[in-house]
Amino acid sequence: MFQHARPQAAGGFTLIELMACVAVCAVLVLAAVPSLRRWMEARRLDGAATELAADLRLARSEAINRNQNVRIGFRAVTAPSTAPSNCYVVYVGAIDACRCMPQGGAACDVDGQALRSVALQAEDRLSLQANVATMSFDAQHGTSTPAATLRLASDSGLAIQHVVNLLGRVRSCSPLGAVPGYRAC
Repeated sequence: MFQHARPQAAGGFTLIELMACVAVCAVLVLAAVPSLRRWMEARRLDGAATELAADLRLARSEAINRNQNVRIGFRAVTAPSTAPSNCYVVYVGAIDACRCMPQGGAACDVDGQALRSVALQAEDRLSLQANVATMSFDAQHGTSTPAATLRLASDSGLAIQHVVNLLGRVRSCSPLGAVPGYRAC
């Protein structure tokens, strides 16, 4: 009466099952990478656009608080790839009292004072286009002269526009509604 114990099946995965799982995971990752890249690009663009809109509102509120006209000047910089691609500066003073520098920051004349300076870095692959070189916010009413359209765009074509009307109000949109969270222009 000896009974022979049956050997139990070994637990675990076979090499073929493991390779099938790895292949399925690789396909899923490769499918997700392009959409992840586009999502990251849209977030970078959204962050820069939000900062620009906040700086436009800052310029308007500072004009009223200081009882002094506040300007925001835009400049496209053509410099080596390590330098900022575009910049803008919020300042008080004459129309040309402050300007963006290619290495970042602002340079102001004696009668100008920079309140804030922002440079878009080349590695962010964003560009800023403005239909005006300088805007001024009135000290008494916060109105803007002139009205402006500012366009932040990525290399792939995603874009966000800020339209500043004569009352100083900022309206944001994305051409064709390409960027989530922004209405279509």
